[in-house]
Amino acid sequence: QVQVVESGGGLVQPGGSLRLSCAASGSIVSIYAMGWYRQAPGKARELVATITSGGSTNYADSVKGRFTISRDDAKSTVHLQMNSLKPEDTAVYYCNAILINRTYWGQGTQVTVSS
Repeated sequence: QVQVVESGGGLVQPGGSLRLSCAASGSIVSIYAMGWYRQAPGKARELVATITSGGSTNYADSVKGRFTISRDDAKSTVHLQMNSLKPEDTAVYYCNAILINRTYWGQGTQVTVSS
């Protein structure tokens, strides 16, 4: 069993920055990857970025060069640094923890980019 809790969302102006955090607890030794996804109103949930236990990262084309995913193993936390935010980045951002036989999701955190 793994628990996943996101934090750090909020309202930011276009061009601004936000840092999201995702804390995992429970059977964290079984986690081989963690990721961030987002879902905008009326749209399907989409991949934002992932990071494996080995440190390999993957990004959606829409966020490459603007977002950075990183890990803090000592705190079992994954961060998503979001720079140069655009209105189209507005969504609920979800973190997940991927195990060999199951994926655990957090409740999500709202990010709104608006002037």
